[in-house]
Amino acid sequence: MLEGLYSAASGMEAQQQQFDAISNDMANVDTPGYQSTIIGFHDLLYSNGDYGSNVATGAGTQAEQMGYDETQGAIQQTGQPLDVAIEGQGYLEVRRQDGSIGLTRNGALQLNDKRQLTTQTGLLVQPPITVPVGVDPSQVSISSDGTVQAGSQKLGKLTLVDVPAPNGLVADGDSVFSATAASGALKPAKGATVQQGALEGSNVNLGEEMSKMMAAQQQYSMGSQAIQYQAQMLQIANEIKP
Repeated sequence: MLEGLYSAASGMEAQQQQFDAISNDMANVDTPGYQSTIIGFHDLLYSNGDYGSNVATGAGTQAEQMGYDETQGAIQQTGQPLDVAIEGQGYLEVRRQDGSIGLTRNGALQLNDKRQLTTQTGLLVQPPITVPVGVDPSQVSISSDGTVQAGSQKLGKLTLVDVPAPNGLVADGDSVFSATAASGALKPAKGATVQQGALEGSNVNLGEEMSKMMAAQQQYSMGSQAIQYQAQMLQIANEIKP
């Protein structure tokens, strides 16, 4: 009988993970370049238990993050000269304070106090690009291949990279990812371009997220009811036990 409690509890825990993913997606509905999370479920170990060799007893279910929705978000014109939207599969390469490399599709760029191109959180674009003193951001042009110029002077190039298995990337927060053994090593992005003066919107679909949340709430409630029924049955069993 305890197996039923374990199964129901694991189901509720799995739905809680689904809640967390949905909540995070909805909180980032306005974050440029944000990709919604894909959650999958799988059965836990089955065993023969105490009911005979022909009866398999499950241990419930478990939620697991399967990756990210790579659907292109809508391109939104901003008119800001340092904003860039990525069209196609690829990421901007950025360097963290500790020197490690991160990947992001959030192209809302700005200049730091050294006039270097950075993300909104201060991560340096790689390779580094510096806008000379006296050059206003409105004078900066960024071509579709990422070449950054001020008039006829080339300042650098935004390099778009990709990985063989994007679902293997690890999210570090602030729309920044890290490559892992599961994602594979960085490589040049194929067919990806950038558009100046625009940002890629989040690909979160609020309607779909609300639908998933309602389904998760129903399943969570069913798990809670199952635990209550199991507890009542255990109490009855204890009362009639000689």
